[in-house]
Amino acid sequence: MTIPEHIIDELIAQARQEAPNESCGYLLGTEDTVLENYPMENIDHSPEHFSFAPKDQFAALRYARGKGLRILANWHSHPASPSRPSQEDLRLANDSGIRYAILSLLGDRPTLNSFRIQGGEVIDKEEHRKA
Repeated sequence: MTIPEHIIDELIAQARQEAPNESCGYLLGTEDTVLENYPMENIDHSPEHFSFAPKDQFAALRYARGKGLRILANWHSHPASPSRPSQEDLRLANDSGIRYAILSLLGDRPTLNSFRIQGGEVIDKEEHRKA
């Protein structure tokens, strides 16, 4: 999955603004290229987990379809832990048709990785870096 630099910048800005809580959203695009970040509210307002409101998920899907896009990834931040799925992330990753992206704010430089998860196991990892 290709994520343009300006979208990585948007994710970082959103995550920093919402820290210390996890931030979240969808990455929308066509084929394997992200064209938009669709920010979502973390209704848990927690630094350790996130949830989307079902009405917001349906709104995102309607928005994407209306623009001829699809949801390529579900993303969230880890304000104080590495860019890898937690046990809860693995347990809740129930759509093998999308990637799960995690932005870590830990350390000097934010780290963004995305994962394909099936049956609670990571089957593929991609690193997304700014040039």
